Amino acid sequence: MEIKGKLFVVPTPIGNLKDMTFRAVEVLQQVDYILAEDTRTSRPLLQNFNISTNLKSYHAHNEHSIIQNIIQDLLDGKNIALISDAGTPAISDPGYLIVKQCIDNQIPVECLPGATAFVPALVCSGMPLHHFVFFGFLPVKKGRQSKLQELAQCPYTKVLYESPHKFLKTLEDLKNIFGGEKEISISREISKKFEEHLRGSIDEMILHFQQHEPRGEFVIVI
Repeated sequence: MEIKGKLFVVPTPIGNLKDMTFRAVEVLQQVDYILAEDTRTSRPLLQNFNISTNLKSYHAHNEHSIIQNIIQDLLDGKNIALISDAGTPAISDPGYLIVKQCIDNQIPVECLPGATAFVPALVCSGMPLHHFVFFGFLPVKKGRQSKLQELAQCPYTKVLYESPHKFLKTLEDLKNIFGGEKEISISREISKKFEEHLRGSIDEMILHFQQHEPRGEFVIVI
């Protein structure tokens, strides 16, 4: 009988290390090796939980060139875990390609539940949650305007990720689409010491962050 390994998709904390689950630690200790988005970022995290499993680099720039080697290892019976720098892999991080390849090759995939930034941001926004659309990061240049128009036409609660250095520009773009009076919720540094949730109009948020330098990773809920 053919014995195949399994791909484990393992979320890691987005801030507070106590958000690491017992099950995640157990899986990472037991697999044959771990695919990490950035080994320099992941190694201190794993050391904190006494995980000595071998790390291999897996990111957007090398996934196409190494994917077949990984699939072959899985077909040969190896168990492999995939982690990203923070949160759940494949959510605005590498992961889709390897999961799809595993499915195509009938290799089992198991995704552990765990940390991801948009869920607490949604819950704390106070906005309707029976329908929502996750847009991730907006394109920097190519495709940005079409994605903004898609946002404008979406009738449901909308969720965006944004980095601090593009944050104010994105707020200005949202103002051009929705108007300055549109109510939004902004969450930053989720699960960290300076976690913050702000709610108000786009104009109020622009003014606030013109006076307070944007820091940390942001989740915008519209």
